[in-house]
Amino acid sequence: MIIDPSVIRQVSREKDIDPEKMFGALEEAMSSAARKYYHDKAVVTSIDRKTGEMTAYSRRTVVEELDTESEEPPPQILLDEARELIGKHGTKGDVRILRSSGVEGESPAEVAELALGDEIRQYREPVGLGRIAAQTAKQVLYQKVREAERDNIYNEYFPKLGELMSGTVKRFERGDMIVDLGKTEAIIPRDQQSRAERYGQGERIRSILYDVHRNPKGPQLVLSRTDPRLLIRLFEMEVPEIYDGTVVIKGAVRQPGERAKVAVRSRERDVDPVGACVGMRGSRVQSIMRELHGEKIDVILYSEDLITFAQNALAPAKITRVSPIHHEDGAMSLDCVVEDDQLSLAIGKKGQNVRLASALIGMKIEIKGESEVKGEVAEALSRMLQASRRRQTPLAEVPGIGGKTVEKLAEAGITSLSELLEKSAEELAEIPGLGQKSAEKVLESARAFEANPPAEEEGEAGETDENENISETAEETTVGE
Repeated sequence: MIIDPSVIRQVSREKDIDPEKMFGALEEAMSSAARKYYHDKAVVTSIDRKTGEMTAYSRRTVVEELDTESEEPPPQILLDEARELIGKHGTKGDVRILRSSGVEGESPAEVAELALGDEIRQYREPVGLGRIAAQTAKQVLYQKVREAERDNIYNEYFPKLGELMSGTVKRFERGDMIVDLGKTEAIIPRDQQSRAERYGQGERIRSILYDVHRNPKGPQLVLSRTDPRLLIRLFEMEVPEIYDGTVVIKGAVRQPGERAKVAVRSRERDVDPVGACVGMRGSRVQSIMRELHGEKIDVILYSEDLITFAQNALAPAKITRVSPIHHEDGAMSLDCVVEDDQLSLAIGKKGQNVRLASALIGMKIEIKGESEVKGEVAEALSRMLQASRRRQTPLAEVPGIGGKTVEKLAEAGITSLSELLEKSAEELAEIPGLGQKSAEKVLESARAFEANPPAEEEGEAGETDENENISETAEETTVGE
């Protein structure tokens, strides 16, 4: 059986596939058909790359003992069976020996020299495979061609991840958008589409190459209209200073269809990075906003100083001060204080402004108004004053410390709660009349009083107010009488 190699090479050029892959696919397809026709899993086929002649043969390795657990081809054959097979078919030239050294020889004269590890090849006539076998070969060949085409697409587009792609909206499938890129189709899944955008069939669309996969079904290219890289690529196209590297984009975050923030800096002192991106009367940034269907874009100046960068990122709100907060787990957040009339502007609609600023900086940001901060400071000062007053409490008023213990402590010069808390249990145990256990109990009572003071002050305040009310009532009663 002869196949014209020029036809294979022509199809390879049309499909843009390596000819060797086409020959390999055809060999595998014909092998699959031959296995079904001859009911032999060991059958393989090979095609001569120059003449196109196709040969089919079964191959088996000569072994001393069959491995029943192994299912990998080529199957095995015992030495005696191999000799019998050669004696039966060798005279016709249908069986040959492939030495373990790789040299192929004629079988009858070398039967006696047959050794373990040699390969027995039984050649078959590759004709009359039948309609079903031919159909199987056609399916396998089609599948291999499809796989080769998808491999080509993957190899071509994988290095282009993150680049801008331009195409035409072809159709919609269950909310997903299918885009024609010319050579192939791509898909924009529903979660990669902006809610503010609506496209019709046949419209031009630009998007970012988000992912490339090898899945056997559907488009291999996944595009995105929500990825922040789309914003960066549009700025690179619109702003020459970014394209030539004078202005650098340090970060970009988006809430697709609503708002975005872009941090930029300049490599040259005489170039204003924000002005270059905004353009004359906002022409450049407005062009990008139109491409993103009205998405508002804040272009902010990047700074190496975290505090300054945070103040810029929260624009258009004016930040009074920024304080970094270090947490026990090693993380850090920022406390930003603004005037009360700037609070809603700093937070933004549904927390949009502070959320984007936090994503741009890569750190959690908490916004507080001046009045809230003043209230917290006043409350903290009040607690400190109360704690200070408590520490001056005489020991006689501390529950759990008896009168005799108070006297012994007073003889040692300890009369107040603060003086007692400054001592350790070992130091107190040295006071005459106090043992180690008593010293520990005294300190425990003092610390409990400091941590959870009785509501005496509040109670006293309540009683005072109550007494004043009673006095006022009495005065009113007297006046009434």
